[in-house]
Amino acid sequence: KTIRVDQGSEFISRDLDLWAYQRGVELDFSRPGKPTDNAFIESFNGKFRAECLNTHWFLSLDDARSKMEEWRKDYNTVRPHSAIGNKPPISLMNGSSAASAP
Repeated sequence: KTIRVDQGSEFISRDLDLWAYQRGVELDFSRPGKPTDNAFIESFNGKFRAECLNTHWFLSLDDARSKMEEWRKDYNTVRPHSAIGNKPPISLMNGSSAASAP
């Protein structure tokens, strides 16, 4: 029921505030200038922006959904993560070090 967000422009919009209010979701803002309040999401947001948002043109909402879903699958099933021994996250679910097919 709570989403932890930073002070980025994508998280302080009226539209997001309205969306959260209508769904009973609390937006928990980290302190300005304190990215260590939520280091995991800061790292994820940086990777998502650099590897997905900054590398694609989105021609429509469906195109954006498709490209983001493709990135999400790669991020979770193929891409190695240094925090978990250079394995993809899916390997933790499978109990192995090998990635499964997306």
